[in-house]
Amino acid sequence: MSSFIEVKNLKKYFPTKKGLLHAVEDLSFEINKGETLGLVGESGCGKSTAGRAIIRLHEPTAGEVLLNGEDVLKRNTTKEKRQLRREMQIVFQDPYSSLNPRLTTFDLIADALYVNKIYDSKKEIEEVVAEMMETVGLEKRLVNSYPHELDGGRRQRIGIARALVMRPEFIVLDEPVSALDVSIQAQVLNLLQDIQEQKRLTYLFISHDLSVVRHLSDRVAVMYLGRMVELADYQAIFENPMHPYTRALLSAIPVPEYNYDANRIILKGDVPSPIDPPDRCVFYGRCPNRTEACDGPHPKLREISPSHFVACHLV
Repeated sequence: MSSFIEVKNLKKYFPTKKGLLHAVEDLSFEINKGETLGLVGESGCGKSTAGRAIIRLHEPTAGEVLLNGEDVLKRNTTKEKRQLRREMQIVFQDPYSSLNPRLTTFDLIADALYVNKIYDSKKEIEEVVAEMMETVGLEKRLVNSYPHELDGGRRQRIGIARALVMRPEFIVLDEPVSALDVSIQAQVLNLLQDIQEQKRLTYLFISHDLSVVRHLSDRVAVMYLGRMVELADYQAIFENPMHPYTRALLSAIPVPEYNYDANRIILKGDVPSPIDPPDRCVFYGRCPNRTEACDGPHPKLREISPSHFVACHLV
């Protein structure tokens, strides 16, 4: 596989009354063509902001995002930005709030085609919309339905169809199943896998549900307070986690077994403020294994075994 997406030293800060909020800090990783990279971490760690910064829904404060070797952050004209939307898309977490309630299924899927003036005739647009509905498993009879008339699974299928209609190669999946019932989650996850195989798509799969991430991802990146603390293939992450924060996350996965003795790692202390992040390791205050060696500059992400990267002084 060839490197398709390269994120280099990505930063995203938001101005607040108390100072700059460091949502994403020096984030670097690569995603290969046709691969799914899972991005995990607790709420507020910056994973959704990172996904949106990569496709420029949030303009990054600094860094580079290379798509096939070209920095997409340097595309500044209207034409270049429209082209970017045809290459990179996103599926949002809440399928209800991300859809315009005044538009029908047809209009929701076709909207991007009208805005970007991709097709000249209405017949062509109707054919593409019908193709997308079939691809995501939406019945033809729903073409004139409104979002409030559909269940969560169908609404999310519309969201997936809206992303696919632009024929992108890269899609950010921002917790696409967290708002759905468990039974519907499996259907949507299987659909995403099937579409990826059919169309050779590349995914950045953002989630806080590690069980879901394990099902879909080839590699997993773990974030804490805007920084990446561990990156490896999914087997290494789940079978041999090296960072203490990753171990704590994995210990919280529910196991459906009666009287299962879960060796939970309960983290104590508070998450540092992203407005005034510490100069030392950001996990220092909650780390159960910290030593005097940890009270120094933030550790850099290092390759401690083939394709397994960890940011920890103790590893």
